[in-house]
Amino acid sequence: MKKMIAALVLCIVSAAVCVPASAQALPGAGSSGGARVERMMAQMQERFAAANTTHDGKLTREQAQAGMPRVAQHFDEIDTQKAGFVTLAQIEDFMRARAAAR
Repeated sequence: MKKMIAALVLCIVSAAVCVPASAQALPGAGSSGGARVERMMAQMQERFAAANTTHDGKLTREQAQAGMPRVAQHFDEIDTQKAGFVTLAQIEDFMRARAAAR
């Protein structure tokens, strides 16, 4: 159950990064925009599940490169503890910081 929740949260965070800020801010984006976000979230969940081959909720650099290139691109920035893997919480923190900087 925790793994499913972690994957869902990652999808939401990742989808927010993929959607341009202008589209996120649109008040009427609930209909067709909502469907697009849902599709992107589903794709991200699939990519995370595929990349997380150990099913432990952690992505190594290699796993990220194989299935989540955006995470791999910023791996060193996300892996603040230099543990060799990134957790969902670290990815969320990174995404929030990037969104706040915009």
